[in-house]
Amino acid sequence: MTTKKKLIEVALPLEAINIASAREKSIRHGHPSTLHLWWARRPLAAARAVIFAQMVDDPSAHPDIFPTEKKQEKERQRLFRIIEDLVKWENTTNETVLQQARDEIWQSWRYTCAENADHPRAKELFDRYRLPAFHDPFAGGGALPLEAQRLGLESYASDLNPVAVLINKAMIEIPPKFAGKPPVNPESRRKLDASGSWRGATGLAEDVRHYGQWMRDEAETRICHLYPKIEVTADMAKDRPDLSPYTGRKLTVIAWLWARTVKSPNPAFAHVDVPLASTFMLSTKAGKEAYVEPVIERADYRFTVKVGKPKDAEGAKSGTKLSRGANFKCLMSGAPIASDYIYGEANAGRIGARLMAIVAEGDRGRVYLAPTPEMEAIALTAQPEWKPEVAMPENPRWFSPPLYGLKTYGDLFTPRQLVALTTFSDLVQEARERVQRDAIAASVPEDGEGLARGGQGATAYADAVGVYMVFAISRSADRGSSVCSWDNSPKMEALRNTFGRQAIPMVWDFAEGNPFSESSGNWMNNVEWGAKAVANMLGNAGGSAIQADATRQETSSGKVVSCDPPYYDNIGYADLSDFFYVWLRRSLKPVFPDLFATLAVPKAEELVATPYRHGNKQKAETFFLNGMTQAMHRLAEQAHPAFPVTIYYAFKQAESDGADGTTNTGWDTFLAAVIEAGFAISGTWPMRTELSNRMIGSGTNALASSIVLVCRPRPANAPTATRRDFVTALKAELPAAIRLLQGLPQRQSPMTYSLTPTTFIAPVDLAQAAIGPGMAVFTRYAKVLDAEGKPLPVRAALALINQTLDEALAKQEGDFDADSRWALTWFDQTGFAEGDYGVAEQLSKSKNTSVGGLDEAGILVSRAGKVRLLKPAELPADWDPLTDKRLTHWEIVHQLIRALEYGGESAAAGLVAKLGSKAETARELCYRLYTLCERKKRAVEAMAYNGLVQSWPEITRLAAENPRALIPGTPDLFGHE
Repeated sequence: MTTKKKLIEVALPLEAINIASAREKSIRHGHPSTLHLWWARRPLAAARAVIFAQMVDDPSAHPDIFPTEKKQEKERQRLFRIIEDLVKWENTTNETVLQQARDEIWQSWRYTCAENADHPRAKELFDRYRLPAFHDPFAGGGALPLEAQRLGLESYASDLNPVAVLINKAMIEIPPKFAGKPPVNPESRRKLDASGSWRGATGLAEDVRHYGQWMRDEAETRICHLYPKIEVTADMAKDRPDLSPYTGRKLTVIAWLWARTVKSPNPAFAHVDVPLASTFMLSTKAGKEAYVEPVIERADYRFTVKVGKPKDAEGAKSGTKLSRGANFKCLMSGAPIASDYIYGEANAGRIGARLMAIVAEGDRGRVYLAPTPEMEAIALTAQPEWKPEVAMPENPRWFSPPLYGLKTYGDLFTPRQLVALTTFSDLVQEARERVQRDAIAASVPEDGEGLARGGQGATAYADAVGVYMVFAISRSADRGSSVCSWDNSPKMEALRNTFGRQAIPMVWDFAEGNPFSESSGNWMNNVEWGAKAVANMLGNAGGSAIQADATRQETSSGKVVSCDPPYYDNIGYADLSDFFYVWLRRSLKPVFPDLFATLAVPKAEELVATPYRHGNKQKAETFFLNGMTQAMHRLAEQAHPAFPVTIYYAFKQAESDGADGTTNTGWDTFLAAVIEAGFAISGTWPMRTELSNRMIGSGTNALASSIVLVCRPRPANAPTATRRDFVTALKAELPAAIRLLQGLPQRQSPMTYSLTPTTFIAPVDLAQAAIGPGMAVFTRYAKVLDAEGKPLPVRAALALINQTLDEALAKQEGDFDADSRWALTWFDQTGFAEGDYGVAEQLSKSKNTSVGGLDEAGILVSRAGKVRLLKPAELPADWDPLTDKRLTHWEIVHQLIRALEYGGESAAAGLVAKLGSKAETARELCYRLYTLCERKKRAVEAMAYNGLVQSWPEITRLAAENPRALIPGTPDLFGHE
């Protein structure tokens, strides 16, 4: 078979993809992620770019058309421009841009078919009139299958998790089925959308809005007595002038703010339920501060609400909390309440809740009111008829509520929240019946088959609308549990959702929202989020989502494969998704009986290395390795032979031991599975697919990027190598790859690695990214044998890659001036702290400089026998590199950090324009400094160096637009002198 090298195996416009991916994180309205929460989704921009580049030939694969490197690069740049347009959010539904990408995919496909016309399976695999289909066996949140469909491929998604399957059905299966159809509700039936027709799934989205509004109105008539308005009385306004405009008015409540309580451990107040409040602040907006003030009256207390800055700011900020975890103080006596006491009270069923404050809708913002006995009493009247009884796992890493007596998912909701959710859940069936009747009245054919049986008519359409209604219930549950807190920050003043992170934490003072308000978490907001996402789904190609175990699935046969497998033990998808499953099942079991056959999400086969499930850490690792190896085997055997398989993976290397150096079980186990399955790595790409604010911090093990592995089956004649051969190849090739990852000029090297010279990654991701080219060397061999003739483990290979990375970065110190080399060594030893003059002077001699000269250079201060490096904030703000007589790379880096911090990217750009080529060398220094800081856990400094590199593209762009005076005779970044 003839295979063509694909674009993703040679080059990518990585910075354009990364910028679009980072921007997408802040886009909400109309984004598919707003349909239903899922954890660690890939950005659509990255998914779209990867699949496109995975299917389109690199120009070097066509020497007959592009015979020279110059012509190949020109064509490559044309393809880059297509990708640069393709990844922009505003082009997500732009048919002109999408069709251009589809045309390129078709052109490469026709070449492939022509060259494989004599293949024994040509009719099956190389039909020039039909593109191969796409499959993601770990479909999760559905970004990859959706983007494959957008690029014109029939898309298949499979996952073991029924919640993920349902999300994928809602994204790739349902919209194409009803694409181009008008809505069926009587109010919208004769309307057209802005384009003059019901394009894509806009008709379906209109029905989602209409029947969502009907459900809201119905629910309000049934349970509005539980959500009364609050009247502002003259008595309330007596000490609150801000309430005067509302006197006599009834305001809609946005949220009721509660504090959990336990009996005071102090015998004198043992009858008092004291609050466990992590804060008393309600709003921290400047000039509009509001807070709860407890008022102790004899042997009890009450809460009142005040506006303005509290007299005891620290006390209001911390509430009754003493320290991290379940550690509080008794409001009545001030005595500490130990965590063990709270554990005991909670698990004995003696934990309660007390209303602290009420948040209402004002004319121009929030109105904070003191609790009333009537409001508290109404909440206590709620009597739910059903609650989810599925137990939460006893795994405090992801679930802390069970430690405090909240054992089931139903325990996470107040009685009033349960009544609201069950009311909406019951209304789904009634809404489906209305949709079906209206569809028949609108002449939609009726075949009597539901969605699960492949129906196309009125019944299936009613099922489809019902799916999106239940997704609104999921959103309501996420913002309607008793582990939702109140965000009192100036920009928010709103409900936080349950899943602020990939876990369910314990929340002591919680916010109970009003589904009938017009604020965050209300029912129609939740409906509208979903409707906007549905409207953006083009439905231009078919799709199918099924429940399947990745280790046994056969769907990948003959298909293009891109996937995002579980990250070892980072996320407990199955355990977490039970939170939603219990509500989805209640409403949709009649629609998808097979998908919701079990009481909870299947967990035994889930490919996550959770020690609590498998008995211990070693057994969990073995389970993950065996399962992932089987899953990778399926892909290696079944995936379409003309295309590489692309795999996303994000897991920070964090473990270190004396024998093997820095590695990580998550990485080495995953890579071992990939290699054992018979894959070789033909390319790797670090993509900024994680939230940019999840950087290294105090003990935080987080990334900004995922690594996309590009895999091909390893050739049957791959050679065997010794450990020495492997190390020799690494030392010869990895340094050049690292310089390309850093975007630095190349020294002479045999390595030709797939990264454009103008692209570079942040220091925080360098160790991650280096895994790729290092493993590309390792996987070119059938085996790498150690001194005893045994196969070298992946863990040992990773350690050697990291060791070579350290050596390469250390060798780069030769690019820096003598003063900067001294500063590097001193910084590694002492940071910005003081050290002995004698030690500093001795070190300076070995670096061919002097402490006096370093003082003159302006990078340190020397007095009273002590030496200390100057921090960026201590450097002179009027510094001008044109007049600096002893310019050092060290000073450049820290002056740029100072400028960036105090004046932003434009201020840094002014310095860069003057600095010329020295600026690039200073950027190189940031990588070395970041590595030293990370090793010594100096998080603040590390983030500064990383931030400068991440800002570099914008800094250089601004510098190029408005270049300042340059150092005479020095070429600048833009080729001027």
